[in-house]
Amino acid sequence: MARVQAEVVLTPVTELSHVVIVGFPGMQSLDAVGPFEVFSSATQVVQGGAHGARGAGGGYRVSLVSSAGGAVTCESGLGVATAALPEPTAEQPIDTLVLAGGWGVFDARHDPVLMSWIAAVAPRCRRVATVCTGTFLAAQAGLLDGRRVTTHWARAERLQQEFPSLIVDPDPIYVRDGAIWTSAGVTAGIDLSLALVEQDHGTSVAQTVARWLVMFLHRPGGQTQFAAPVWAPRAERSTMRAVQALVEAAPGGDHRVPVLAAAAAMSERHFSRVFTEEVGDSPGRYVERVRLEAARRELETTGDTLDVIAARCGFGTSETLRRSFQRRIGVAPDAYRRRFRTVA
Repeated sequence: MARVQAEVVLTPVTELSHVVIVGFPGMQSLDAVGPFEVFSSATQVVQGGAHGARGAGGGYRVSLVSSAGGAVTCESGLGVATAALPEPTAEQPIDTLVLAGGWGVFDARHDPVLMSWIAAVAPRCRRVATVCTGTFLAAQAGLLDGRRVTTHWARAERLQQEFPSLIVDPDPIYVRDGAIWTSAGVTAGIDLSLALVEQDHGTSVAQTVARWLVMFLHRPGGQTQFAAPVWAPRAERSTMRAVQALVEAAPGGDHRVPVLAAAAAMSERHFSRVFTEEVGDSPGRYVERVRLEAARRELETTGDTLDVIAARCGFGTSETLRRSFQRRIGVAPDAYRRRFRTVA
């Protein structure tokens, strides 16, 4: 699974570029503060500031704005000061427009002043970036039609349903489609901002900022490794629900199609068709999904070897487990364990 969907092409920036971060009541504070810190730190770096590195000159002038200006209360209760929405001019154009997310976005996208401003200003910016559910603002403003985008994994399905013209990919940390950049939830806005700095000032400057912030320049893996299990809907037919329960109760059991079809008292072909229609996954993919979640729990809570976990969860060998993990989660199982293990 793709970690980052963007090519780094150096875009020389020799003057202060105006970065405008749009907030609103109920925004996620890190969606705005994270990018603000990245761009501010990058400016210190390229101007030879306290971080001890020097770039090619330039930097950023960063503004946090909102529809009415003044104090804005974030979804956590944190209050932040914002400026009024600026009117870009030829002398002071907006280079990069960043749209924050948070629970308040679902009210903010119905703010006529804010939405009219975004729709008018965005086409005149060099690039537009969204953080988390800020993607809903850009979509509401008509900026994303036909584009490949991402958002917080828990809001991806809603985004796709409400804006069917979008190509929503719930796994990448961020996605670039032309001049539009979209990112996953919360801290992914920092990853995206580092990528924008890298595009403007090169890898050395972006790497210096990442080290100062004590984080990866390119985070390994995608959103799937952080997402809570998203289970398929329960089948309507009691026989199909019984098969689901059978698989989930014993992930390591014999769950080949002939065995499951026999348990449902159906022919293999008929069983496969009905199961896929009702559950949304073929029997084979559903079994792999259940086994993968079982393996995730084992990696998080036990110190057993990969061979033992693979056998217990129905993968047979550790190599089969590795391949499935890499394909579905985007990281190797041992790397996943190092990040998420919860026992001493």
